[in-house]
Amino acid sequence: MGMKTKIALGAVMGLVVIGAVSANAGDDGTGTADKGTSASADRQPGGAKDAGADSGQGAGTAEEAEKAETKLSQAEQFKAFVKENGTAQEKEAVSHVTKVQGADKQNDILDTADVYTDFTGGLMGEGSGPAKLIASAFADWKQSENGLVTVYDADGELLGNGQF
Repeated sequence: MGMKTKIALGAVMGLVVIGAVSANAGDDGTGTADKGTSASADRQPGGAKDAGADSGQGAGTAEEAEKAETKLSQAEQFKAFVKENGTAQEKEAVSHVTKVQGADKQNDILDTADVYTDFTGGLMGEGSGPAKLIASAFADWKQSENGLVTVYDADGELLGNGQF
C-alpha cells in the first residue's frame, strides 16, 4: 500500500470519527431536548409541555396520541399543525404542500428540511410568495438552533427558504 493511500484512508477514518462524535455530542440518552422558548413550543409534538399532562389524562393516552401522530406522514403532521394553529394565509399556502422530508429527526447542529409543493414556475412563478408563508409556518411547527427549511415547486425548483 502506497503512502498516498495510507494518508487518504487516515483522513477518511478521521472524518468518520469526527462525524460520529459530533452526532452524539450533547446526547444524554434521555430523549428530551430543549426545543426553544417560543409560544408554539407548547403546542408542538415533543415540545416543552405535554397536552396529556396538562389535562390530567393518564400516560397511556399521551403515548397513544404520540403513536397516532407518528403514523401520519410528515406532510400530514405539518398540515394538521397549521390547520390548528395557522393563519388563513398560512392554511391556504400549506394546502399546496405535497411532501415534507427531514422534519422527523433533528440534532440542533445542522438541521435541514425540504418541503415540496404543487406550485409551478420556480422562483418567478406563483409559489414564491406562499413559499415564505410555508417556511414561516414550518418555523412555528419545528424549532432548531441551526435549522434551514427549503421549499420546492412541483418540478423540484427552489421557491424559497427560511430558518427554523
